[in-house]
Amino acid sequence: MPSLQDPLLIFTDLDGTLLDIHTYDWQPAASWLERLQDEQIPVILCSSKTAAEIDDIQQELGLAGLPFIAENGAVIQPDVRWEPATRVVGRLAHDDISHALAQIRQHASFKFTSFDDVDEGVIAEWTGLNRVRSQLARRHEASATLIWRDSDEQLARFEEALAAQGLKIVQGARFWHVLDARCGKDVAVNWLVEQYRLHEGLEPITLGLGDGPNDAPLLDSVNVAVVVKGINRHGITLKDDSPARVYHSQRPGPAGWREGLDHFLS
Repeated sequence: MPSLQDPLLIFTDLDGTLLDIHTYDWQPAASWLERLQDEQIPVILCSSKTAAEIDDIQQELGLAGLPFIAENGAVIQPDVRWEPATRVVGRLAHDDISHALAQIRQHASFKFTSFDDVDEGVIAEWTGLNRVRSQLARRHEASATLIWRDSDEQLARFEEALAAQGLKIVQGARFWHVLDARCGKDVAVNWLVEQYRLHEGLEPITLGLGDGPNDAPLLDSVNVAVVVKGINRHGITLKDDSPARVYHSQRPGPAGWREGLDHFLS
């Protein structure tokens, strides 16, 4: 069991995990966020959201300046104290991915709607975000977000077409995300852990929290993990789901997030 006295790093998903999937409320987790800040334990946001969204959310949660992982690992922001603290972005830019998606859709008539196909008003209707946050949600740097509107059989064909272009698709709590096949939440987590070793001289103990299938790489790459109760019908399949390493919360969202930290750290 980790403790607050350990060199702990906490990696957490946002929607459906630290944030309520419907209201985006995080208040049930507020007491733990304050305690972790007092103990100087980094809470590293690790989400499919864009860096612009996460910058904004960090300010709201009191986590500004800490590292974060955006776009399912395609974008990594180091700690602002590290030099050089340059954002790491996947080799395939958003425009390249959007162009590839347009070609694939034209060739095979796959049915999906991407964030590039609509304006922020539609995104606000899909997500429940306000207009400002919906604008930030469209500012992809190295991935694309979409709603899949076709069959499971077509999805398998779509994955093959993406792989031929060096891309992959991952499923979040609400949307699907296309990014460079070389990127991932696990790759980003491992990179940041190594940066903590180099810059802070630490051998970190890592705790991860997530609720969707795209969080499996994150939860597989940490020492202990919390699977927050989610809405996805497929759930999360982990390589090592032993009770000593993984806790499954009874409650969803930030209440489940708090429950997971109570289990491992209280």
